[in-house]
Amino acid sequence: MSSHSDLHSNTSLATGKEKLRGHLAMIMFAVLISASFSLGAMAVPFIEPGAINTVRFIFAILVMGIIVVIIRGRIEWPRAPWRFLLLGLLMGGYFVLMFVALKTASPVSTAAVFTLIPLMSAGFGFVILGQTTRPIVFASLVIAALGAVWVIFRGDVQALISFNVGRGEMIFFIGCIMHAAYTPLVKRLNRGESVMVFTFWTLVASTFWISLYGASDLLTTRWVQLPPIVWITIAYLAVFTTAGTFFLLQFASLRLPSSKVLAYGYLTPSIIILLEGALGHGWVGFAVAMGAVVTVFGLIIMNLAPDR
Repeated sequence: MSSHSDLHSNTSLATGKEKLRGHLAMIMFAVLISASFSLGAMAVPFIEPGAINTVRFIFAILVMGIIVVIIRGRIEWPRAPWRFLLLGLLMGGYFVLMFVALKTASPVSTAAVFTLIPLMSAGFGFVILGQTTRPIVFASLVIAALGAVWVIFRGDVQALISFNVGRGEMIFFIGCIMHAAYTPLVKRLNRGESVMVFTFWTLVASTFWISLYGASDLLTTRWVQLPPIVWITIAYLAVFTTAGTFFLLQFASLRLPSSKVLAYGYLTPSIIILLEGALGHGWVGFAVAMGAVVTVFGLIIMNLAPDR
């Protein structure tokens, strides 16, 4: 009886540690994503979305491929490649639409749209995986979404009533729908592959779709004339916000419910407000800042809720 109890205790402890690792992975995810919005906004005036995303994904494949070869010795052709083509289409579409949106939308407002993903992800989680959401979790999603909507409309009640939302925000919303579907599909389509291998082939598939979209941009871009901020952004996006966040997202997706995984995106508006201010791009007004704070409360409530 005692040994059975000890085994159950050790199993619970291991599960708890894995969940903690999933949460820590998503905190890092939020920080890395936040910086990409600010850097992306500085780079998009000088390069087209298709070109910058194709190059960043090629670099990310090289980085992730080297890691896989060092750790596993080789890269094997995946079973059922269609899985990665589907996931790559979703994530490639998200990243391209993000940069298209940043041409007209501010980093803070696009980050606010990003915080709507957990609510949509919970819906996809129910449809794809049959995951249900506890009332307290659903409440946190709604609270955070309200805060996000407040930031998107810049704290302007009249703009909210007239639904005066910018074109960039609407474009990015479509990308966020794709991102939200991606999270539960990772768990649904994984067939026992390690996170590293799964990440590598998803990056390859994403690059395939993005290169189809950005082929003409690649040929017309005057690469030698690009300012340093573009190359800094490409390097950061390739290493941290492509290979890094793909790994973190898939690592957490295998350990946490879909609705909780992207709940950490609630932190992005607040982090970006701090980054934009520190970079000298100006501070948002008090009303907009309060909307960002509300999204953080949504994250706190989310983490107080027990997993099913």
